Amino acid sequence: MDIPVFILAGLLVHCVFLVSIFDIYFSSPLVHGMTPQQTPLPPPAKRLVLFVADGLRADSLYELNSNGTPRAPYLRSILENNGSWGISHTRVPTESRPGHVALIAGFYEDVSAVAKGWKENPVEFDSVFNESKYTWSWGSPDILPMFAKGATGDHVYTFCYAAESEDFGAEDAAKLDIWVFDHVKSFFNSSRSNQTLFSALNEEKVVLFLHLLGIDTNGHAHRPNSREYQENIKQVDEGVKEIASLIDDFYGNDGKTAFILTSDHGMTDWGSHGAGHPSETLTPLIVWGAGVNYPQQVTSQFFEDNFLKEWKLENLKRIDVNQADVAPLMASLIGVPFPLNSVVKMSQKKKTTLSFLFTPFKPLSDFEQINLLKKIRLYIQQQKYDEAVALCKTLINLALEGLSYYHKYDRLFLGLSIAVGFVGWTTYVILVIIKAHTNLTKTVPTNEKKSTVLFYSFASAGMIIAFFLLIQTCPWTYYVYCLLPVPVWYAVLREIPVIQDLATNVLSLHMGQSIGFLLVCILGIEILVFSFFYRSALTIGLLVFAGWPVITQLWIQAKTKALIWTLLCVLLAVFPLMPVVGREPNIPLVIAAGLLTLLISFFSLASLCKSENKYRDNEDLKVYFYQMFSVALSTYVVSSTHNSLKNKQGLPVMNQIISWMTLVSSPVLLLLSPTFLFQRLFSILLSLMSTYLLFSTGYEALFPLALFGLMFAWINMEQEALQHYGLSLKPKLAVFNFTCAVDITQFRQLHLDDVRRSFFFVFFIVTAFFGTGNIASINSFDPASVYCFLTVFSPFMMGGLLLLKVAIPFVLVSCAFEAVQVTTQLSSKSLFLIVLVISDIMALHFFFLVQDYGSWLDIGTSISHYVLVMSLTIFMMVMNGLAQLLTTQRLGHPRRTKHHST
Repeated sequence: MDIPVFILAGLLVHCVFLVSIFDIYFSSPLVHGMTPQQTPLPPPAKRLVLFVADGLRADSLYELNSNGTPRAPYLRSILENNGSWGISHTRVPTESRPGHVALIAGFYEDVSAVAKGWKENPVEFDSVFNESKYTWSWGSPDILPMFAKGATGDHVYTFCYAAESEDFGAEDAAKLDIWVFDHVKSFFNSSRSNQTLFSALNEEKVVLFLHLLGIDTNGHAHRPNSREYQENIKQVDEGVKEIASLIDDFYGNDGKTAFILTSDHGMTDWGSHGAGHPSETLTPLIVWGAGVNYPQQVTSQFFEDNFLKEWKLENLKRIDVNQADVAPLMASLIGVPFPLNSVVKMSQKKKTTLSFLFTPFKPLSDFEQINLLKKIRLYIQQQKYDEAVALCKTLINLALEGLSYYHKYDRLFLGLSIAVGFVGWTTYVILVIIKAHTNLTKTVPTNEKKSTVLFYSFASAGMIIAFFLLIQTCPWTYYVYCLLPVPVWYAVLREIPVIQDLATNVLSLHMGQSIGFLLVCILGIEILVFSFFYRSALTIGLLVFAGWPVITQLWIQAKTKALIWTLLCVLLAVFPLMPVVGREPNIPLVIAAGLLTLLISFFSLASLCKSENKYRDNEDLKVYFYQMFSVALSTYVVSSTHNSLKNKQGLPVMNQIISWMTLVSSPVLLLLSPTFLFQRLFSILLSLMSTYLLFSTGYEALFPLALFGLMFAWINMEQEALQHYGLSLKPKLAVFNFTCAVDITQFRQLHLDDVRRSFFFVFFIVTAFFGTGNIASINSFDPASVYCFLTVFSPFMMGGLLLLKVAIPFVLVSCAFEAVQVTTQLSSKSLFLIVLVISDIMALHFFFLVQDYGSWLDIGTSISHYVLVMSLTIFMMVMNGLAQLLTTQRLGHPRRTKHHST
């Protein structure tokens, strides 16, 4: 297969593999077209006021201050004297969007929304707002529009503040809640002079929604145990009191208003949310007004937690609900139809499956349904209500299991199709490597007759599969997933002579060595897979790497280099053991990293000046001094910015300007430096560190230094390995220039040691990703990482900057490996193919480990693991191109072209 055709085929295959998980695991379970049912009972309330205090933990609201006074006096008096209270148990993912969908639409948003942002409705859904006569809402532009977009007609109105107001560096984010309260007051005042609005407000089935984001913003910026977070709770309490009084006065205390205060999710002690920690899943629920019971005194009540005594509420009946139950509660209070989001699946699946292949959900067959319903009705007639309720719960649980069964009905055969395609593609790539880049096989002439028979056999198989899918009216994507293995395995079986020749050669080798090599490969890949779940696996791998010179006897010929390699492996092995979440910013460590970079720079410059390649002029020296000045400036900006934010003075404009200028100028300065191997790598470190420091909040600032040190040692050790195996004469690295043309004829065939080199590269790439955190984890994201650039909440800008931070260690590894490739006469194509095999074997692991249940953390992490590994080959090509650019190009100087891609 030609190189361009092979690359195109590889990209198409990987795109199919990548997209497949969203069809197999993350399709929406909702089915539309059901008819809403009106509740037969008269509603107790004409209107409902919903307060959602975003990010409010249950314990933060209910617990008393150290002096025994309540944090929210008004709400405390409500739950003690006027209403009902309890805990709303949220379901992970504990994020604002799914939390509000559960509260207002009454269902837990399906995981097909996992790849969508804040701005879009991935599926249409019904909500209490949609069923209401009128809904007026105030608050965040990230939340309110989704319910207006999902509504039919023109009866849901939104009033949002500017997105720029969501500033983590603001003096006090409570101003967001004050904005909401002030605009609600103005709204009611203006209605007195607006007859149309006044009439609408006096209608029945009216909802007023106040989204209060200040607590969440203060929690992210200052942590939930901070004074700012707790003061915000007090301000919300005062605001709720004012609004409740205002509304009662407006309606003449007619007793027809119901009030609900709750939260979409809680927050961890370190200011994040998204996973399933109790601090994130336990949110307050206080309900009072029309249709709500007064507080009920109890002598004892049991809950698994011990909060009742802590909150001094053990004698008031606590009512716990699931978050999605709040929507039917609201609907019943004002008498609107329950939001209807149907997940009826059996009839739909039966229509699209051949009758002899359809397997129904046996525990809930038609006979079982009728039998259960008869028993329930009989118990009700006999006034055995407890037994009837128990059977109803059984029926509900069976229905939920049945929905899951039919929703996942096609998962097995689709998953097997993708797995067969995966195995076929990986096998084909291995054959290409062996055939084109090794001496293990000889060229065998193609048997045209056998090739023709093989072609028609696979074509017939493809037609049969397509016909089978057609008569079941399957989606077009099913054709892609099920037909993909056909051409892939055809390409594999065309290489049967190569397979036979390879088998003969392998059998002639020492069996013990072959099995040992295979076991080492499997162990290495499994360590990589485990590292995605347990970062400590990277530590184990690095400690094994530390012993590599001893195992291979390399230390005998290069004792000093081997010792440096071992020490740096051990040093880097410490980072995966450091905490990712729950850590406080440690700016002194960032400053220390900046000073250490400058210290290393001074010694490196002194060493360079004494070397053979002395500077012919001062221009090159100036570049390094500019880069060192940039590092020093970044260190100052980080310190200054965090001090300013700590003092509630916001992000200094000058610091923001310097940060963005550094981001832009760093790569330019890098391209002005000399292209000698060590000098250019040194310049790359300085440029990347000046940017990385601006993103750092703690120990991770030291990570690029340790990683670069190991990469530097790796380049030297690979030269020793080349000499050790007698593959090449060891070139002098000190005078090696990246811009020197590399003769294509110098590229050698692959050696077994090159598999180890490729594995090292993949391992270091994974270490660069997980060494100090994991972007797949929502709880790993700390807004403080981007405070030098912006503090206003902007998910896409912040996400982009965070991706840049994550990419910087990748660039260091890629540039180092660029040096390894060129100095060891290793073809980029052969390297790419080996990495492709390693990444695809890992990807097959992660394909079966993708989750569509559990926490947002678990779901998002499983997807990102699969996506990361699937993207690794494409990413490696991009990084390889970037590394070639950063190592070979120099602005303002003539340069020779480098040929290193064949």
